[in-house]
Formats: sequence, C-alpha cells, structure tokens
Amino acid sequence: MTAIKALQQSLDQLNHIILGKDQAIKLALSCMLARGHLLIDDLPGMGKTTLSHALATTLGLSYQRIQFTSDLLPSDLLGVNIYDRNSGSFEFHKGPVFSQVILADEINRASPKTQSALLEAMEEGQVTIEGKTRPLPAPFFVIATQNPSEQAGTYPLPESQLDRFMMRISLGYPTADAEKQLLKGKSRRDLLATLKAQLSQESLIKIQGLVSRVSASDSIIDYVYRLTSFSREQLERSNGLSPRAAMALLQAAKAWALLDGRNHLLPDDIQTVFPYVAEHRISPDSLGLDHPLSERILSSVDIF
Repeated sequence: MTAIKALQQSLDQLNHIILGKDQAIKLALSCMLARGHLLIDDLPGMGKTTLSHALATTLGLSYQRIQFTSDLLPSDLLGVNIYDRNSGSFEFHKGPVFSQVILADEINRASPKTQSALLEAMEEGQVTIEGKTRPLPAPFFVIATQNPSEQAGTYPLPESQLDRFMMRISLGYPTADAEKQLLKGKSRRDLLATLKAQLSQESLIKIQGLVSRVSASDSIIDYVYRLTSFSREQLERSNGLSPRAAMALLQAAKAWALLDGRNHLLPDDIQTVFPYVAEHRISPDSLGLDHPLSERILSSVDIF
C-alpha cells in the first residue's frame, strides 16, 4: 500500500467519525505529519475528544487523555520517583505524558506552572525529572483543547506556550445535514470502538520523513518570507511571526501538499494553512474561528 493511499484511507475513516469537518480533519492530520502539535479552541461538546481519540486509533498510536484542572500538578503529568523499600532505591513511575498521542483536555484550566510542564516535552520530545532526562515515545503528538477565555476558571496560555503549537483550529458547530446524521446514527463512542489502524508506527514515521522532502521553489520561499516580514513591519499592536513560525508554516504546507498527493508546494498550500499557523501567534486573544489579521496579511502580500 502506498503512503498516499494509506493517508487517504485514514482521512476517510476520520471523516466517517467526525461528520462535515473535512478541512479541520485534514489540518489535524497535516499537523501530525509535520511533527507539530495541535491546539483546538472551541466550546465543549464539539467533538474535540472524539477527534483526538479517532486520530490516535487510525494512526495506530498509543493514546492518553489528561483532564487539566486547577489542582493538577506537573508530577501528575510527567511522573514521580517513589521509594521502593524492597529494593532500597527509588523507582520512576511514568506519568501519562509517556504516550504517543496526548490529549491535554481544557489545558487553560490548569495553573501556568502545570501548563509549562509540557514545554520541554513539546519542544524536545523529552522530559527532565529531578535532573534526569527521559525520552518520550516517537512519534509524539500533543493535542490540547482550550475553552474560550471568558469562561470561568481559565488561565490564558502565554505566548511561549502558544508558539509551541504548530496549528490552532476550531471544529465549530456542524452543518444541518451533519448534525441530523449524528442524531440518526450510532453513538460516536460506539463507532470509535470499531476503528482500525490504517498505518503502523513505522510507516507513519516514514511518511513524516517524506514531508521534509516535499520541494519548495525559491519563489515559494520568498512568498513565505514576505508574509512573515509583513507581519513584523506592518501590523500594529501585534506580535510579528518569528523564524520558528515561518518554518512551521513551511512544514505544515508541505504536509498539506503531501496529503494532496504532491511532492512540491503551490502557493495555495501556503495560503490554506497560513491562518491556522499564524493567527494564534500574532493575535493570542483571537478566537479559533476568526482569522482577521492573517487574512489581512494574505490579502496584502502578492504571491509573486
């Protein structure tokens, strides 16, 4: 089975579970293939947990859901050393972060200290506990969900934390037809139990390697540079896009192109993923469904 065929089967299976959200699902899969992390900014009950569980199962990866609360401690995420009387030594008990797909559910309900416990894991693929560094399994993918900041008991994510997420998406309300199908059909929980892995861990890692081999012409690189440069020079009261954001944009666009069956980038690939890579970085207080600044950048910067 070719990589493209396996990816299409994965998309088909995910679209069977999450109805009417084809683009959001494709963006989530692109983020995973590009070795990024995903932030889903939405109201409760929109299918965020279902999407993350379905994505892990479809890709054949281990999965852990962590409910973030105000009393959650960093050790609850990472693990802790516990003294064993029989052996006379400390044994490390792994926390739920030692899984391949992590759902950090309602991440902005935890304290900033607990939120920051994920920074090293997301950036380096490892955690350091009491001076000892422990590698996390590969691939490692964090999906964090976030409630609107106006809801009670939330702690806004700092810019350094937001920048660790390659993309931010929202599912939003389903279309009328999709919601009627949901009401008529089986429970999503029952359907999750029927899912089969469409990829192995080894094949997924190989496909992630293919993303980096998608070619980008000099004109595409120049277009990415001009988009990021405009964000730094022309937007008032906004954080300009960093070089890391520019690299994230390029990788996300390459993954999107690969899902379309191409090994080269088009300007459309950049434009499609740009709002989801850029908006939460240049406008941290914006809502997931709104992309006013990124849309302004796209309309102001010529492709060639």
